[in-house]
Amino acid sequence: FLFCIFLPFSSDLSGSITTPDVKLNLGGEFIKESTATTFLRQRGYGWLLEVEDDDPEDNKPLLEELDIDLKDIYYKIRCVLMPMPSLGFNRQVVRDNPDFWGPLAVVLFFSMISLYGQFKVVSWIITIWIFGSLTIFLLARVLGGEVAYGQVLGVIGYSLLPLIVIAPVLLVVGSFEVVSTLIKLFGVFWAAYSAASLLVGEEFKTKKPLLIYPIFLLYIYFLSLYTGV
Repeated sequence: FLFCIFLPFSSDLSGSITTPDVKLNLGGEFIKESTATTFLRQRGYGWLLEVEDDDPEDNKPLLEELDIDLKDIYYKIRCVLMPMPSLGFNRQVVRDNPDFWGPLAVVLFFSMISLYGQFKVVSWIITIWIFGSLTIFLLARVLGGEVAYGQVLGVIGYSLLPLIVIAPVLLVVGSFEVVSTLIKLFGVFWAAYSAASLLVGEEFKTKKPLLIYPIFLLYIYFLSLYTGV
């Protein structure tokens, strides 16, 4: 009799226990959550499972991330190579909006064509560029000019372009000493004029030669690094 009474209860207690499914509503879609995830959330460790949203600023192109504007660099190159005011270029952008990567690329390119693969001396030309620009900057400030070091660094770097332009010409006319000398002088005057016309403003008044002369000497030294004189 007792067996008959307890038999229904024993049959009801048999079987397996199933865990309830916990679902998360993420963006309108239901995702089944595992038991481990539920356990962590119940213990207050749900923050370990959180995923941060992608920041749009982290997906910027590499050039934008490095602050490299190729159009701006190309325009500045044209301003340096064609310094005549009659051509209509806004040349003051080279001074007023300085950048680092453009002048650095010009200096590195000049180093490559000057040293013919002697890469260990590239650092010497970069050092001359940095400290030569620093000398021009200090001299300009002593003479009363309102110019920043970054501006001088950019102008001096970009103004190496005329020396790069005359480099292949010197390879062709190198055997003609008179012609070669004239081309070298033309390149130095071209580079010095491009730099001086941007750095030497009206605020220097009668002191302009005191700043133009060191700039001229700096480009003579750069040219000597190329020619080996």
